[in-house]
Amino acid sequence: MDRLLAGLTLLRPELDHSPVAVVQRLGRVRRIIEAEVEAGFAEFGLTGSDYVALATLRLDDRSDGVSQRYLMRELGLTSGTISVRVDRLVEQGLVTRSPDPADKRNTLVALTAVGRELFDRVTPAHLSIEDRLLAALDPEQREVLETILRRLLVSFEGSVPDDEFPRLGMVLAPAHIAVQMRRAVGLPEFTGLLVREVEPDSRAERAGIRTGDVLLRAGDRDLRSIAALHMALGAATAAGALHISLVRGVDTQYEATLDVGPHTADTGTAPTTHTSGTHLI
Repeated sequence: MDRLLAGLTLLRPELDHSPVAVVQRLGRVRRIIEAEVEAGFAEFGLTGSDYVALATLRLDDRSDGVSQRYLMRELGLTSGTISVRVDRLVEQGLVTRSPDPADKRNTLVALTAVGRELFDRVTPAHLSIEDRLLAALDPEQREVLETILRRLLVSFEGSVPDDEFPRLGMVLAPAHIAVQMRRAVGLPEFTGLLVREVEPDSRAERAGIRTGDVLLRAGDRDLRSIAALHMALGAATAAGALHISLVRGVDTQYEATLDVGPHTADTGTAPTTHTSGTHLI
């Protein structure tokens, strides 16, 4: 990878090749780890996908099971894919599938005693493999890496309101979507959180924030991720106000002040247009 990056830099010195250094290494690490982890699951007759399904059921281990639609949402799968996965687990005797008495169009999926015992037996072996694969990192480095990966994953998968923070009344798209959408319509690129929706009579609306704005900075933090906004909110709660720098339209700079004190918005209904990759806050 170092040789590749050095070669690319010599070939096109005017370009920033730092994304390659991260993305390509992530891909290579993923392939190596995935092969080792899958080999460990195979010893128990499982795949990684099987294990995640069993873990989801084990964490919500109701006697009558959970709905197949619930599994579909939790695992981020289509209805066809989740049906195939559940079929395989049923054939192995690890789960049961039964009609949902509350909804004839749905089915309930539950762990069997065999499935529960297998999950409990596989988990220590699986954790041992993952611990071995991270042996090059000390505990502090693992924690830093986990924080970075969490921030990156949330930027792609989105998030839902956190009761720890006052609700601002916005649906936000992550920084990479903000860049992509402005680039698509020929606007200057800014790295920040794109406002996709503003809830009526919310803190955001009262502060003058509008749909289409790009939030660049909150307090003393650049808004490259929703995590940065959460940290800024945490720091501003005692003061009762959060100062936001944003860009509107082509490149007009604005300043907004959000009231983060008690407000009726905290007990209202959140916006309903939340999609994967966006954040409700």
